[in-house]
Amino acid sequence: MNPELNDWRPRLVAIASASAGDDGAHDINHLHRVWRNAQALLTDHPEADALVVMAACYLHDLVNLPKNHPERASASRQSAALASRELAAVGFPAATLGAVVHAIEAHSFSAAIAARTIEAKIVQDADRLDGLGAVGLARMFYIAGQMGSALAHPDDPLAVARAPDDRAYALDHIDAKLAKLPAMMQTAAGHALAEQRLTRLIEFRAEFADEWGQVRRT
Repeated sequence: MNPELNDWRPRLVAIASASAGDDGAHDINHLHRVWRNAQALLTDHPEADALVVMAACYLHDLVNLPKNHPERASASRQSAALASRELAAVGFPAATLGAVVHAIEAHSFSAAIAARTIEAKIVQDADRLDGLGAVGLARMFYIAGQMGSALAHPDDPLAVARAPDDRAYALDHIDAKLAKLPAMMQTAAGHALAEQRLTRLIEFRAEFADEWGQVRRT
């Protein structure tokens, strides 16, 4: 890591930690993982501003609203506005502050804001990668528990004869959102990693449904 990143990382972690709540799916460990994902993607994109990426990775969840909150779609804009104020107060390079704001605004699936810069694309991919694979699976059930969702539909866990409803059933979140993420990835490396991680979720989903059915038959 270059000296500039080494200098800014603890300051960004401090800002993020000051706003962190008790949500285990969006805690400081999530932010560390997103930055680690972004570092892997940055190796293919030397043209990207790594400081912008790192700042957005650590500050993208400054305002973290529950998935079922009525203002959930505006959370990334709220995070971006707060990040802009916090970064300006600690002397972050003014010339790149707008790029950080855009990357934070565009990271959110709910906000549906198109990522226009390579930095925003990397941050978006890095965050979405943390929703896939083994950690993504754990986060999925954690968040479902927060919302009071059931594990799965009692008679149709794979949503064969109904529309998926991930607010009511945790397992439906794989179909409703996570299975769509690989096709939405903005970088080639992000796409490849997303496909690998989604494969694990699909395998788990099949095993879960098989056991769920066996439990109901006994």
